Amino acid sequence: MKFDQLDAKMRVYETAHDHCVLPGLYMIARLDGRGFTRLTRDVHPFSAPFDQRFRDAMILTVEHLMNCGLKVIYGYTQSDEISLLVDGAESAFNRKLRKLNSVLAGEASAKFSLILGTVACFDCRISQLPTIEIVVDYFRWRQEDAHRNALNSHSYWCLRNDGKTARQATSQLERLSVADKNELLFQHGINFNHLPNWHKRGVGLYWETYQKPGLNPLTGETTEATRKRIRQELNLPMKDQYSQFIRDVLSEINP
Repeated sequence: MKFDQLDAKMRVYETAHDHCVLPGLYMIARLDGRGFTRLTRDVHPFSAPFDQRFRDAMILTVEHLMNCGLKVIYGYTQSDEISLLVDGAESAFNRKLRKLNSVLAGEASAKFSLILGTVACFDCRISQLPTIEIVVDYFRWRQEDAHRNALNSHSYWCLRNDGKTARQATSQLERLSVADKNELLFQHGINFNHLPNWHKRGVGLYWETYQKPGLNPLTGETTEATRKRIRQELNLPMKDQYSQFIRDVLSEINP
């Protein structure tokens, strides 16, 4: 069998289940660290429950993903997860889900591994969202998850530092309300409201325009050029103000 015939025959099995994101839909890629509990506890120990070094590694990974060939409007990270809002007009890889998922997971895994000097792996899944309001709801959802995760993590490590085992701490937390967890922290000298905002709200990254001074080589005159750069926001607003923040980011890119 000639190569062209063999290629045509076998390609069917590789592409038979290809799915593409419909035109005009927003895409949000969510990447999660695989086995990061062991990675950050045993292989590459970080401080618990939050470590600025880990946060910065995640931020650098998000910045890399926003510069790897897709038009990413907004990046968000909290804990060991990353969310990327991809422009609805993006046509890379003909919007094939298998390509988008595999490329983004590969890029994130490679970048994070290089930063840590240790093998790290991310998985990726893509949500297809039809309206801006659902996009806003998505990021509200992830920020609420960040808030809950921060409260649980700080409470858990207070109990662990008291001598509780992992099982005992987890079991005790399951019986506590939000108010009880805040009181637990307060008894350990922690006011949850005074913790760094990135613990509770995550970190947002988006493109901003700025004026870069330059010099016209022909006339010697001082000039200014409009450029774009990624801005990191470690003090994200919450609730309705965060919703408006997301709308503003979208309107800046797609007025």
